[in-house]
Amino acid sequence: MSSSKVRSDEIPFGTLINDRYLIQKVLGQGGLGRTYLTLDTHRFNEPCVLKEFAPSGTGEYELQKSRDLFRREAKILHQIKHPQIPKFLACFEGRDQLFIVQEYVNGKTYSELLQERQKQGQSFSEAEIVQWLKSLLSVLKYIHECGIIHRDISPDNVMLPNDHELPLLIDFGVGKQVINPEQIDLKEDDHRDSGSFVGKISFVGKIGYAPREQISMGHCSPSSDLYALGVTAVVLLTGKNPTLLLDQYSLEWQWRSYCEISDAFAQILDQLLADQPQYRYRVAQDVLADLQQLEQTEAGGISTAISQPNLDSPQSSVEVPPPPPSETTIISSSPAIEAQGVEFEAEPLPPNPLDPEFVELCQRELAYFIGPMAELVIEEAMEQSLPRSPQELVEILAAEIPDFREAREFKERIFS
Repeated sequence: MSSSKVRSDEIPFGTLINDRYLIQKVLGQGGLGRTYLTLDTHRFNEPCVLKEFAPSGTGEYELQKSRDLFRREAKILHQIKHPQIPKFLACFEGRDQLFIVQEYVNGKTYSELLQERQKQGQSFSEAEIVQWLKSLLSVLKYIHECGIIHRDISPDNVMLPNDHELPLLIDFGVGKQVINPEQIDLKEDDHRDSGSFVGKISFVGKIGYAPREQISMGHCSPSSDLYALGVTAVVLLTGKNPTLLLDQYSLEWQWRSYCEISDAFAQILDQLLADQPQYRYRVAQDVLADLQQLEQTEAGGISTAISQPNLDSPQSSVEVPPPPPSETTIISSSPAIEAQGVEFEAEPLPPNPLDPEFVELCQRELAYFIGPMAELVIEEAMEQSLPRSPQELVEILAAEIPDFREAREFKERIFS
């Protein structure tokens, strides 16, 4: 796609996109594009969110880089299936543009909720934030096991739906795939050699919320998301901007005097906010375990060892499907910044021997089951999995179909 085809103007109210989505209003704009509130005319005018590819960069390199990131975002959203993440509905090309369609969430961000409380001279209580943390930690546990790191957690990117008690994590973008999810659980002090830290990426994140290794060095891991979650929790407790809570000379957090919470909970937050990753919580499950012990202690059931959280409890988490297999993907809601990152040369891949006509057949049949995402899935399979036979390619693609009966039917259609 050339730069001449990228729209810079907003799509007017009442425009019908792809003969289906009726534009209502602009919801927001980021580095990659705009989001619109639309009505799905094929589903009784059900509201949904339409994200349009409209990058802020104008250079040819930035444009192609942003377009690749936008397409990869669709692939990531297609993989994620969690009740606390807005559903991915579709992606398509129209008006010489790329579009992503997601579930519309009618609610308020926690930034808006905090502002409402501040007008009344209030902020969030310890009990509220403990439950809030437990709810979001279950989401982070899921996406990290999928090999995905958010990198932009803040009050603006957590939303409370009007008809729901559980917060939602929103605003996902796309970065590079660098390591396997199994490597995430390696010890933090081994990251320079083992790659448990996701290194060699560009520098993204929100100042004040992202940890120093992410902002300054471009390194991030699951603990980077935990740091940002801890900062967000402290902001909701104190009602103060993080730049006011972090001493500019010592780089130490000075937040405890702005709220009244128990020492035990403060220690959990301090560990989330540890500047050096090796002193920080490593994975979400560790934080959940300490929060569980905190509640047991306050209830009188004091334990000398950290208990594993009861993830079946309706207060601590929700039922979620097992994460799909995936390579680790770093994600961000500021993908325009990604285009400024350092590029690293990869080893050239050997030519793929598969017949192009067979690959095209696979794409047509896969589209029958998963829709327009089939093209992106095929591309990733060919680039990353390097299937060496038709049977291997079909098995890889069948794994992308959630329903096992449909996956079996897909294989039968290919080889019939």
